[in-house]
Amino acid sequence: MTGASLGRRALAEAVGTAGLVAVVVGSGIQATELSRDVGVQLLANSLATVFGLGVLITLLGPVSGAHFNPVVTLAAWFTGRRTGAGLGGRDVAVYVPAQIAGAIAGAVLADAMFGRPLVRWSTHDRSAGHLLLGETVATAGLVLLIFGLTRAGRDRFAPVAVASYIGSAYWFTSSTSFANPAVTIGRAFTDTFTGIAPGSVAPFTAAQIGGALLGLALVAAVFGRPAPAQPDTPTIHGEPELTAPTLP
Repeated sequence: MTGASLGRRALAEAVGTAGLVAVVVGSGIQATELSRDVGVQLLANSLATVFGLGVLITLLGPVSGAHFNPVVTLAAWFTGRRTGAGLGGRDVAVYVPAQIAGAIAGAVLADAMFGRPLVRWSTHDRSAGHLLLGETVATAGLVLLIFGLTRAGRDRFAPVAVASYIGSAYWFTSSTSFANPAVTIGRAFTDTFTGIAPGSVAPFTAAQIGGALLGLALVAAVFGRPAPAQPDTPTIHGEPELTAPTLP
């Protein structure tokens, strides 16, 4: 991990998650105001998310690891238990609330920028079984990508790779790839194009957790189990880094 204090890292996680949700929600609002074609709306929304997420990871990755996502944080903690390095329980206890608070703030900010009610619960129901399957697949792929890059020593590609994956998953998954419990909670606060009804949040979150476990299983199956970290071995996302430290 970086040498930043836990407070600074938590702030980076809150700001990064807020920025991500503001990009997602704000671009969704803008898209619906400029076009009535749902395909064009989704294209605009996904492109803005790709660019915004890539920038946020590049900017804040050196501070906190740029998780912006509770399942990534929990996966980093879980894998770090075996390697003896990475996030501790205290880090997780601070990161996750910061991510959730940031996500809610980002949704409120996006609504404020477009003159919408600051908080209006979404009416966009997303509880169908095929959407939950889509979330499971999206989250499994994200976890496989992030931790696979770390295990392969290619962390420097994370900003482009993660942003590109999320952009593609907008289109190849039925759920449009939330893949993030904090973002899911934040998007419940806005009744706009990218919102999710509060009643759909718990099923989505359960699917995301299941997807994260599947993703970790795939990492172990494809790359093998990580060896315990040696003293003074640099780590990223809780696993030994195979090359010089770059981005998470």
